[in-house]
Amino acid sequence: MAMARKSARPAGHDDDAPVFVISVAAELAGMHAQTLRQYDRLGLVSPSRTRGGGRRYSTRDVQLLREVQRLSQEGVSLAGIQRILDLENHVAALQSRVDELSAELASAQAAQAALAAGSRVFAVGPRGEVVTVRPGQRPPRVPSSQALVVWRPNR
Repeated sequence: MAMARKSARPAGHDDDAPVFVISVAAELAGMHAQTLRQYDRLGLVSPSRTRGGGRRYSTRDVQLLREVQRLSQEGVSLAGIQRILDLENHVAALQSRVDELSAELASAQAAQAALAAGSRVFAVGPRGEVVTVRPGQRPPRVPSSQALVVWRPNR
Protein backbone atom coordinates (compact mmCIF):
# COMPACT_ATOMS: atom_id res chain seq x y z
CA MET A 1 0.00 0.00 0.00
CA ALA A 2 1.52 3.33 -1.07
CA MET A 3 1.74 6.06 1.52
CA ALA A 4 0.38 9.48 0.70
CA ARG A 5 3.15 11.96 0.00
CA LYS A 6 3.18 14.96 2.28
CA SER A 7 2.90 18.31 0.58
CA ALA A 8 5.98 20.50 0.70
CA ARG A 9 3.69 23.49 1.33
CA PRO A 10 2.01 24.11 4.66
CA ALA A 11 -1.76 23.74 4.85
CA GLY A 12 -3.53 26.88 3.67
CA HIS A 13 -0.59 28.11 1.56
CA ASP A 14 -1.66 30.57 -1.11
CA ASP A 15 0.44 30.61 -4.30
CA ASP A 16 -0.83 34.12 -5.06
CA ALA A 17 0.11 35.67 -1.71
CA PRO A 18 2.78 38.38 -2.25
CA VAL A 19 5.37 37.33 0.35
CA PHE A 20 8.85 37.56 -1.20
CA VAL A 21 10.89 40.75 -1.42
CA ILE A 22 12.78 41.23 -4.68
CA SER A 23 16.09 39.85 -3.40
CA VAL A 24 14.48 36.61 -2.18
CA ALA A 25 12.43 36.23 -5.37
CA ALA A 26 15.57 36.78 -7.46
CA GLU A 27 17.41 34.11 -5.50
CA LEU A 28 14.51 31.65 -5.78
CA ALA A 29 14.25 32.27 -9.53
CA GLY A 30 18.01 32.07 -10.03
CA MET A 31 18.51 35.53 -11.52
CA HIS A 32 19.59 39.03 -10.55
CA ALA A 33 17.23 41.50 -8.91
CA GLN A 34 17.91 43.94 -11.76
CA THR A 35 16.55 41.35 -14.21
CA LEU A 36 13.33 41.16 -12.16
CA ARG A 37 13.04 44.95 -12.31
CA GLN A 38 13.48 44.84 -16.09
CA TYR A 39 10.83 42.11 -16.46
CA ASP A 40 8.49 44.22 -14.32
CA ARG A 41 9.08 47.28 -16.53
CA LEU A 42 8.40 45.17 -19.64
CA GLY A 43 5.23 43.70 -18.09
CA LEU A 44 6.39 40.08 -18.22
CA VAL A 45 5.89 39.67 -14.48
CA SER A 46 3.84 42.12 -12.44
CA PRO A 47 4.51 41.76 -8.71
CA SER A 48 2.29 43.31 -6.05
CA ARG A 49 3.39 46.57 -4.47
CA THR A 50 3.59 47.67 -0.86
CA ARG A 51 2.31 51.08 0.21
CA GLY A 52 5.87 52.36 -0.10
CA GLY A 53 6.16 51.00 -3.66
CA GLY A 54 8.33 47.96 -2.87
CA ARG A 55 7.82 44.86 -4.99
CA ARG A 56 6.40 41.70 -3.40
CA TYR A 57 6.49 38.45 -5.35
CA SER A 58 4.24 35.42 -4.88
CA THR A 59 5.13 31.77 -5.39
CA ARG A 60 3.27 31.94 -8.71
CA ASP A 61 5.36 34.97 -9.73
CA VAL A 62 8.57 33.04 -8.96
CA GLN A 63 7.33 30.11 -11.08
CA LEU A 64 6.59 32.54 -13.91
CA LEU A 65 10.07 34.05 -13.59
CA ARG A 66 11.58 30.58 -13.93
CA GLU A 67 9.48 29.97 -17.07
CA VAL A 68 10.59 33.32 -18.54
CA GLN A 69 14.21 32.42 -17.80
CA ARG A 70 13.82 28.99 -19.42
CA LEU A 71 12.29 30.47 -22.59
CA SER A 72 14.99 33.15 -22.70
CA GLN A 73 17.74 30.53 -22.43
CA GLU A 74 16.14 28.66 -25.34
CA GLY A 75 16.60 31.77 -27.47
CA VAL A 76 13.09 33.23 -27.40
CA SER A 77 13.08 37.04 -27.47
CA LEU A 78 11.39 39.00 -24.69
CA ALA A 79 8.66 40.05 -27.12
CA GLY A 80 8.16 36.39 -28.03
CA ILE A 81 8.01 35.45 -24.36
CA GLN A 82 5.36 38.12 -23.77
CA ARG A 83 3.31 36.74 -26.67
CA ILE A 84 3.63 33.17 -25.35
CA LEU A 85 2.51 34.26 -21.87
CA ASP A 86 -0.44 36.21 -23.31
CA LEU A 87 -1.52 33.19 -25.36
CA GLU A 88 -1.19 30.87 -22.36
CA ASN A 89 -3.38 33.23 -20.30
CA HIS A 90 -5.91 33.36 -23.14
CA VAL A 91 -6.00 29.56 -23.40
CA ALA A 92 -6.52 29.29 -19.61
CA ALA A 93 -9.42 31.77 -19.78
CA LEU A 94 -11.00 29.90 -22.69
CA GLN A 95 -10.60 26.56 -20.88
CA SER A 96 -12.31 28.04 -17.85
CA ARG A 97 -15.21 29.20 -20.05
CA VAL A 98 -15.45 25.76 -21.68
CA ASP A 99 -15.66 24.19 -18.21
CA GLU A 100 -18.45 26.62 -17.25
CA LEU A 101 -20.40 25.88 -20.43
CA SER A 102 -19.91 22.12 -20.01
CA ALA A 103 -21.34 22.33 -16.51
CA GLU A 104 -24.32 24.34 -17.80
CA LEU A 105 -24.91 21.81 -20.59
CA ALA A 106 -24.74 18.87 -18.19
CA SER A 107 -27.24 20.59 -15.91
CA ALA A 108 -29.61 21.29 -18.82
CA GLN A 109 -29.30 17.71 -20.09
CA ALA A 110 -30.04 16.35 -16.61
CA ALA A 111 -33.13 18.56 -16.37
CA GLN A 112 -34.32 17.45 -19.80
CA ALA A 113 -33.73 13.79 -18.96
CA ALA A 114 -35.75 14.18 -15.75
CA LEU A 115 -38.54 15.80 -17.75
CA ALA A 116 -38.56 13.05 -20.38
CA ALA A 117 -38.25 10.24 -17.83
CA GLY A 118 -41.54 10.65 -16.13
CA SER A 119 -42.80 14.14 -15.96
CA ARG A 120 -46.23 14.74 -17.29
CA VAL A 121 -47.32 17.63 -19.43
CA PHE A 122 -50.91 18.74 -19.51
CA ALA A 123 -52.76 20.28 -22.43
CA VAL A 124 -56.30 21.11 -23.48
CA GLY A 125 -58.06 18.30 -25.33
CA PRO A 126 -60.37 18.65 -28.32
CA ARG A 127 -63.46 19.17 -26.16
CA GLY A 128 -61.81 21.54 -23.68
CA GLU A 129 -60.83 18.89 -21.14
CA VAL A 130 -57.39 18.55 -19.54
CA VAL A 131 -55.36 15.71 -21.07
CA THR A 132 -51.93 14.29 -20.24
CA VAL A 133 -49.43 14.17 -23.08
CA ARG A 134 -45.75 13.33 -23.35
CA PRO A 135 -43.24 16.15 -23.68
CA GLY A 136 -43.10 17.38 -27.26
CA GLN A 137 -46.50 15.91 -28.22
CA ARG A 138 -49.82 17.58 -28.93
CA PRO A 139 -53.23 16.34 -27.90
CA PRO A 140 -55.18 14.49 -30.61
CA ARG A 141 -57.35 16.61 -32.83
CA VAL A 142 -60.96 16.03 -33.60
CA PRO A 143 -61.70 16.47 -37.27
CA SER A 144 -63.41 19.80 -37.65
CA SER A 145 -66.60 20.28 -39.58
CA GLN A 146 -66.65 22.14 -42.85
CA ALA A 147 -70.08 23.59 -42.02
CA LEU A 148 -70.53 27.31 -42.00
CA VAL A 149 -72.27 28.74 -38.96
CA VAL A 150 -73.66 32.25 -39.03
CA TRP A 151 -74.18 33.93 -35.74
CA ARG A 152 -76.76 36.62 -35.38
CA PRO A 153 -77.15 38.35 -32.10
CA ASN A 154 -80.63 38.76 -30.69
CA ARG A 155 -82.03 42.16 -31.48
